[in-house]
Amino acid sequence: MKRETRRYIRELAYYSSLGFQVALSIFIGLAIGVYLDRRFDLYPWLTLVFLGLGIAAGFRNIWLAIIKSERSPQERDIK
Repeated sequence: MKRETRRYIRELAYYSSLGFQVALSIFIGLAIGVYLDRRFDLYPWLTLVFLGLGIAAGFRNIWLAIIKSERSPQERDIK
């Protein structure tokens, strides 16, 4: 397989997993918040805080993907 084809397949796999990463970040934040709310009886405050952190982490993943896509192919291979 050509080197360029491998690079395209690798990038396709990375970008196709981006939605999963965002959803997982949000779900983990929500789960931690619900758990801590039940443990400390502070419902809904910790759920909202950790849900916000999960959403922020998801958007951070999107931002990093945008930054990565703007770099040249040679720079992407280095990092």
